[in-house]
Amino acid sequence: EVQLVESGGGLVQAGGSLRLSCAASGFTFDDYALGWFRQAPGKEREGISCISSADGRTYYANSMKGRFTISSDNAKNTVYLQMNSLKPEDTAVYYCAATTSCSASFDDYWGQGTQVTVSS
Repeated sequence: EVQLVESGGGLVQAGGSLRLSCAASGFTFDDYALGWFRQAPGKEREGISCISSADGRTYYANSMKGRFTISSDNAKNTVYLQMNSLKPEDTAVYYCAATTSCSASFDDYWGQGTQVTVSS
C-alpha cells in the first residue's frame, strides 16, 4: 500500500521557519518524483516544488523561489520542505505527492496534509 505521511506542520510566528517531512512507503522511492503543494482556505491548491528522486533535480514555482527549499533523503524515503521567513499568507495545509516525474501531473499518490499556521 502506498503511503505518504506528512509531518512537521504547526503554529509559527511570522519570520519563523518550519521543516516539513514526507515519509513515503509502498513504492520504489528512487523511481518517483516527489512534490509539495499547499491549499489555503478558500483558495485553489498551488504547487510549491518538486524533486526527482532519481537525480536530485529540483524545480520551484516562481512565487516559491527563495524561501522554500526541497530536499530528499533516499535512504529514508523521505522528502523535506524547508520553509524560511514565513508569512501569514503561507498559512495553508501542505501536501506531498508522488508521480513518475516532475513534468507529469500529480494524479497518483497524495498524503493527508499537514497544517501550517503563521501568526502575525
